[in-house]
Amino acid sequence: MTTDTVRPRTIARSAGTGELFQIFRDGRSRTRTELATLTGHARSTITSRLDALLASELIAPVPEASSTGGRPSTSFAFNPTSRVVLAIDLGATHGRLGLTDLAGKVLASSDDAIDIAAGPDVVLSWAADAGRRLLVEAGRAPEDLLCVGAGLPGPVEQSTGHPINPPIMPGWDGAAVPDILTDLLGVPAFVDNDVNLMALGEHRHAWPEVENLLFVKVATGIGAGLILDGDLRRGAQGAAGDIGHISPSDGLTTPCRCGNVGCLEAVAGGGALAAELREQGVDATVSADVAALARAGNLPARHAVRSAGRLIGTVLASCVSMVNPSLIVVGGVLAESGDHLIAGIREVVYQRSLPLATQHLRIVTARTGGAAGILGASMLAIDEMLSIAAVDALAA
Repeated sequence: MTTDTVRPRTIARSAGTGELFQIFRDGRSRTRTELATLTGHARSTITSRLDALLASELIAPVPEASSTGGRPSTSFAFNPTSRVVLAIDLGATHGRLGLTDLAGKVLASSDDAIDIAAGPDVVLSWAADAGRRLLVEAGRAPEDLLCVGAGLPGPVEQSTGHPINPPIMPGWDGAAVPDILTDLLGVPAFVDNDVNLMALGEHRHAWPEVENLLFVKVATGIGAGLILDGDLRRGAQGAAGDIGHISPSDGLTTPCRCGNVGCLEAVAGGGALAAELREQGVDATVSADVAALARAGNLPARHAVRSAGRLIGTVLASCVSMVNPSLIVVGGVLAESGDHLIAGIREVVYQRSLPLATQHLRIVTARTGGAAGILGASMLAIDEMLSIAAVDALAA
């Protein structure tokens, strides 16, 4: 992935080293003269701050620009290969990891079956070991690792990165996940809800031009991530987008793991559909089984997925009226079942939402597929570690 998915920042005259670095995050090379014009600083100030960035290896010289005469100017550009980031995407039954450069380009990845109910010590130790193997696979040294980004399949308190009463994560409530990962890997770690990170990854890498996007993950659990006015919105405590525990109908009585009844997740999540198929004599245990059966043409599976899409569409119709996105992106394991899920969603959303809200609304499957979570986890960590204050500290 290229760095041009990062929106350029406006640089003030008071730009320090960290602020100056933000200019380079769009991937373009620039000369000292261009930087002086952009910031209003003297060339001597620009040179001093460039020296600090060069020493940190966050930027590097590029081949000299062409010149019509005299000494050609030296240009500088972001050096995304200088360090790497470990991105972790944990689900109820899967663990995806990716090693990326500082532009979010995946250098190595793995995808394994896990049991999130094994608890934070077991799962995070496994993730750290798998991350070390990816470093070796990519030919990078341990000291090249700059930071870790991780997504969890449950509510995460934004201020701490701790999971809070996660319904499908027994033993994780209040776990200091960032601290555990830092202890295991020796670098800063940043944690968020998995669907928030999927929304971030899909937005940055597939739809950077879309300012208002709603990402919906449909797997064992169901959740949504909100991109509004170009930025990820988490709400007051980080619980925004938890649509899996909205009931699509007052008449539903199916118990949910959250303690309520009739939740969307309890009737349209992958576990619910697998149980429904087993009652019909179809061999299905997890979400991936349901998706595979639907792709293979199994009629009960296709019917179950289409019906789940309608239930999800009922909830999303209310979301469309509330936040008015221009794009709904559907991802997660069940989105891989073919057109059946998204057809059910479209059917109800377009029927129940007001014409003005749906006039330009598109409902599509995720372009990044199963990689959305690791791309978003990488971008979360990169944004933190390449922030103005963090770069100032690194360059100092």
